[in-house]
Amino acid sequence: MEARDQRANMLGEEKISKVLIKLSVPAIIAMLVNAIYNIVDTMFVGRLGETSAIGAVSVVFPLFMLIGAVGQTFGVGAGSYISRLLGEKKKKEADKTAATAFFSSLACGIIFTIFGLIFIEPLLKAFGATSTILPYAKGYASILVAGSIFTMLNMTMNNMIRAEGNAKYSMYAISLGAVINIILDPIFIFTLNMGIKGAAWATVIAQIISFIFLIKYYLLGKSYIVLSRKNYRFSKFIYSEIMKAGMPSLARQALSSISLALINVAANPYGDSAVAAMGVSLRILSIGYFVVFGFTQGFQPIAGYNYGAKKFKRLFEAIKLSVIWSSIFTLGLSILLMIFAESTVSMFSKDLEVIKVGARTLRATCLLFPVCGFMNVFVSLFQALGKGGEAFILATSRQGIFFIPTIIILPKIFNLDGVIFSQPIADIFTLIVTIILGARLLKKLKEEEKHLSFKENDITKSVFE
Repeated sequence: MEARDQRANMLGEEKISKVLIKLSVPAIIAMLVNAIYNIVDTMFVGRLGETSAIGAVSVVFPLFMLIGAVGQTFGVGAGSYISRLLGEKKKKEADKTAATAFFSSLACGIIFTIFGLIFIEPLLKAFGATSTILPYAKGYASILVAGSIFTMLNMTMNNMIRAEGNAKYSMYAISLGAVINIILDPIFIFTLNMGIKGAAWATVIAQIISFIFLIKYYLLGKSYIVLSRKNYRFSKFIYSEIMKAGMPSLARQALSSISLALINVAANPYGDSAVAAMGVSLRILSIGYFVVFGFTQGFQPIAGYNYGAKKFKRLFEAIKLSVIWSSIFTLGLSILLMIFAESTVSMFSKDLEVIKVGARTLRATCLLFPVCGFMNVFVSLFQALGKGGEAFILATSRQGIFFIPTIIILPKIFNLDGVIFSQPIADIFTLIVTIILGARLLKKLKEEEKHLSFKENDITKSVFE
C-alpha cells in the first residue's frame, strides 16, 4: 500500500524533470512497441514480394487505428480525470471512473467486433482498397477486427495505469505483446504458410497476452486504483469528464484513420505502388509520432495532478520542459529521415517506384514534423486540465479541419504531388491555431495562479490579525 501511495504522491512532489523521465520514458517505449505491431507486419509481409499485400497492410492500418481510438477515448479520458482526482485526494471517485472506463470500453469492443465483421468489405473499399488489394485486405482485417476487444481494453488499461504513476507496468505489458508478435510473425507467415493472415493472427495473440498481463495488475491488487464491477454506476458527470479529455483523442485517432483512408483513395489512381509507398512512408514517420504521443502521455498525469493540486509552478515547469524536449526530438528525427529517406523506405520494399514515391513523401512530411512536439504537448495539456473544447479543436485541426480539404483539393491541381504535400500544408494552419489557443491558456493559468496567491495572502493576514 505504501508503494502505491508513493506513486500518487510522486506526481506532486518529486523534481519535475525526474518525474517526466520516469513517466514518459516507459510510455515512449510502450508506444514504440505498439508501433512495432504494424511496422513488423509490414516488413514481414513485404518479404512475400507482393506489392498488393503491402498495399493491403496500408489499407487496413486506418481500421486498426480506429480500433485503438475507441480504447484511447476511455483510457485518455479516464486517465486525465483520475490524475486530477488523485491530486484532489478523491480516490473513491477515481475508482468509480476506472470502472466506468473499463466496462464501457468492453461494451464498445463487442459492438465494434459485430458491426466490423458484418461491414468489413465496404469499410475496406472506403479505406482505398483496389480490386487487387481487397482479397488480401479482407483476410488480414477480419482477424484483427475479431480481436479488437483486447486491443481496446489494452489501450484503456494502459492509460489508467499510467494515470496512477505506474508507467513501467504499462510498458512491460505492451512490450511483452510486441515481442510475442515479432516471434510469431515469421512462424505464421512463412513456416506455417499462412501469408498475410498469419501476420494478423500474430497480432491478435500478442494483444490477448498483453490483456492478461494488464488485467492481472488489477485482479492481484497491485494497483492503487481499485477496478471492480461494484464501482460501476451510470453517472452522467463521470461520463462527461471522461469525454471532455477522451473525445479529442477519439477525434484525433479517428481523423488520422480517415485521413490515411483519404490518402489511399487519392493515391489509388496512380496504382498499387503509390498506395504502398504512402503506407510505408507514413508508417515510418509514425515511429516519430508514437514517441511524441508517448512523451505527452507521460506529461499528461503530471499536468493534471498538479493542476488539481493547484501547484502552478510545477505545472509551468512541466509545460516548458515538455515543449523543449519534444521539439529537440522532432527536429533531430526530421533531419535524419530527410537525409536517409531512400534507404529507410527500401527496408520495407524493393519496388523502385515504391522507394521513389515513398522517399519523396517522407521528406515532404518531415518539413513540418519539427513543430509536432509543440502542438501535441498543448493538445495533451488541454486534455489534462479537462478543457475539452480547446483540446477537441486542436485534435481535429491537423488531420481533420485542415487536412481533409487539402487532400481533396490539392491532388486535383497537382496530381500525386498534391497527395504528397497535403499534410505539411495542413500542419502550417494547425500550428497557427495551436499558438493562438496555447497563448490564451497560458495567460489564463497565470491569472489563476495570481488569484490563488492573493487568496493565500488574505488567509495569512487574517490569521495573524
